[in-house]
Order: sequence, then structure tokens, then C-alpha cells
Amino acid sequence: MPQITVDYSERLADAFDRRAFAAEVHARTVEIAAAKPPACKTQFRRTEDTVVGPDAGGHAIVHVTIGLLAGRTEETKARLAEAVLQALRAHVKPVEGLALHASAEVRDLDPSYRKYDA
Repeated sequence: MPQITVDYSERLADAFDRRAFAAEVHARTVEIAAAKPPACKTQFRRTEDTVVGPDAGGHAIVHVTIGLLAGRTEETKARLAEAVLQALRAHVKPVEGLALHASAEVRDLDPSYRKYDA
């Protein structure tokens, strides 16, 4: 915990500084949601196809999901989501001809969540 997943359009691959983004999101998650630094884990998933409305071209998407153990207030989760959007603004360079659709969601992990480290 926290489990951070970033889905992003393939067309952003060269414009998205993923390592710097992850470092900033980890720091903000520790600061805002009281996570422990070694517990922050981020996975990036590049998506090949992006369709927005009736238009398949000219759009790129980044969606970030952060799963936290239950107990954070809705205000804390909203602050963290805003911090994630600020980090995206800083670490995704504009790409000519692409409209960026960025979003973030912070949610509680299901009570069944378990993990193990080897």
C-alpha cells in the first residue's frame, strides 16, 4: 500500500517523464496520506488505442488510480487527487496536435487486500 496505477496513451510515451512523476506522487502520498515511502508502488500501463467521443485521433489520456488502505478522509483523498493532477501538469509535456485528458482517482482498497513481499 499504496497501489498506484497509471494508464496512459502510447502517444505520450516520449512526453511523459514517468520516473519523475512517480517520485513526486510518492512524496505527495507520504505527505498528504501518511503513507510510508517504501510502501509506495507505481505501475505504468501504456495503452495503444485511445478514443474520446466520436474522435479516435487527436486525443491522449492519462488516468491515475491510487488505492489506499481504508481510513483516510474524503478531503485527504481529494487533496491527493489534486496533487496528482499537479504532478501530471509538471511531468507531461504538451504534444502538438494532442488534447490531453488527465484524471485521478483515490479510493480505498477492498478489505480483502493482502500482500506479501519476497
